[in-house]
Amino acid sequence: MQYRTIGTDPRSQREVSVLSLGAMLFGSKTDEATSYAILDRFVEAGGTFIDTSNNYAFWMDGGQGGQSEELLGRWRRSRGVGAEVVIATKLGGRPLTPGTSFLAGREGLSAKVIRESAERSRERLGVDQLDLLYAHIEDREVPVRETVEGFAELVAEGAVGLLGVSNHRIWRVERARALAAAAGLPGYEVLQYHRSYLPHRLDLPTERDPDGNVGVAGGDLTSYLRSEPGLTLVSYGSLLWGAYTRADKPLGPEYDLPSAPVRRAALREVAEQTGATVNQVVLAWLIGGEIPTIPLVGVSSVAQLEECLGAVDLALTAEQRHRLDTAW
Repeated sequence: MQYRTIGTDPRSQREVSVLSLGAMLFGSKTDEATSYAILDRFVEAGGTFIDTSNNYAFWMDGGQGGQSEELLGRWRRSRGVGAEVVIATKLGGRPLTPGTSFLAGREGLSAKVIRESAERSRERLGVDQLDLLYAHIEDREVPVRETVEGFAELVAEGAVGLLGVSNHRIWRVERARALAAAAGLPGYEVLQYHRSYLPHRLDLPTERDPDGNVGVAGGDLTSYLRSEPGLTLVSYGSLLWGAYTRADKPLGPEYDLPSAPVRRAALREVAEQTGATVNQVVLAWLIGGEIPTIPLVGVSSVAQLEECLGAVDLALTAEQRHRLDTAW
């Protein structure tokens, strides 16, 4: 396994594996025995970075979520896992009413919600401190300053280590970080967005946002990261939920760009040269790219995890990386 440091303050920064394990469906669609087997193998391989959320997976049973955090808490206790494994969780997107979509009403990012939801997450995970806590989705009803101060209070109290943000417009991220910096408060240091080798169209409106998918890493985000090298990007959906390799998982219209066939051909070419799978090439491209990215992989079997782990030590040559980068 390889590792990188997240966070800029020596007092709170952490070293994590360059591959993160997504636990979204652990304890719901993925049963406990399988979830434990995947987690055990990930840690055995040197993995130290696990991702969840307080609303995972509310859509599976018509509830409000929490199954993933609860399973991780049981696994931690049963295995004696401590501070060596960094568990990131999120708040803000938990549905207010069981059986409804978070689009119909969600907890949001008020100071009251941040405090109460963080406490519930700590209880489910069985920890005194949340290693990394994300603002999951935008709350356009609450002043940004209130959200910034709400998160900062938890850091000051020792209830949270590092702060992160996902699925926010970059101007909101910058505004929040600027407010925090001006007040001498901790700000967001880890950004989680959808990023993969195939680019995602940014012009398609979504149910949540008429201005396009707010969770996609586009040019504004990559430009921002170049100017702020102390920030860390964690990418979800890195393997396009199986679409790179599975015929039953076709690409949707959001990937219908002229470059898609060209880039898929480049992937196959590099995979043949290296003897790796297409998925492994995608992950290696993200990990070692110009903007280093920690891919977040969701798997439902140990075999799927093994394929992802194989990407960590896949060293792409300069020529291969150039071939991938310039396939347009």
